[in-house]
Amino acid sequence: MSGREPGAVDVGGRTAAPDAPPLPMFARLLPAGSYAGRSRALVLRSATAARRTWLAIVSGIFEPVFYLVAMGQGLGSLVGALPGPDGTAISYSAFIAPGLLAAAAMNGAVFDSTYNVFFKLKYNRFYDAVLATPLGPIDIALGEIAWALVRGGVYAVAFLAVMGGFGLLLSPWALLALPAALVVAFGFAAVGMAATTYMRSWQDFDLVTLAILPMFLFATTFYPLSVYPRWLQLVVEVLPLFHAVELMRGLTTGAVHLGMLGHLCYFLVMIVGGMVVASRRLDILLLR
Repeated sequence: MSGREPGAVDVGGRTAAPDAPPLPMFARLLPAGSYAGRSRALVLRSATAARRTWLAIVSGIFEPVFYLVAMGQGLGSLVGALPGPDGTAISYSAFIAPGLLAAAAMNGAVFDSTYNVFFKLKYNRFYDAVLATPLGPIDIALGEIAWALVRGGVYAVAFLAVMGGFGLLLSPWALLALPAALVVAFGFAAVGMAATTYMRSWQDFDLVTLAILPMFLFATTFYPLSVYPRWLQLVVEVLPLFHAVELMRGLTTGAVHLGMLGHLCYFLVMIVGGMVVASRRLDILLLR
């Protein structure tokens, strides 16, 4: 019985490597010949490196918890109840907790797909070494986005556990909040990495803060949309964190409706668009 791998072929008396696994339909938008199907190697490498920086990762888990205690328990005693997504009155803690969950998934994904990727791309020259292996730009994009997704998912799992401990999961639909948080983290990770490929210096990361901080403060994380004038409501409704907050708030309170599919589609567009742009930019920066 032959010891060749499935799919391997004989070329000049030697056994060639098996073909890379097929890409999805949108692969036509990606640079050709840049995918080896081994992006998991980068995820394993990132997981190994994270053992030395676990404290920095764990510290990000506590930030939304501090906001929940300070705003929900402290300010909440003055605010009182607020109308939930279906109009039912809920506590201020139950109102802001889904927003903080969405923000936790966003922050974990954005931090890893921006600062860490920029350092590897511009200073460490890590990706130049990666391209000396069979991996290509698409593998790099998928591997780094996947690791950013893992970090965002860890933050989401931890905060969901805190919400459960505080009794803020008001519906069995909250079980779907975790996969929804992973979709949110995936979208922000893909767009974050795509944006990082255009960064020229560390000063450009002021733009990341300029985008993330206002979203966190104004995308209905702490206030209902109705407090804004109509023109500002339209601006808020365009922000990706708004769609994430609405998705989480509907699931954790049980106010589930078909309109939530629109929020999911928003992030699917972010995922596909971010992956395509990141892959093409890496192909230009590293191979041309």
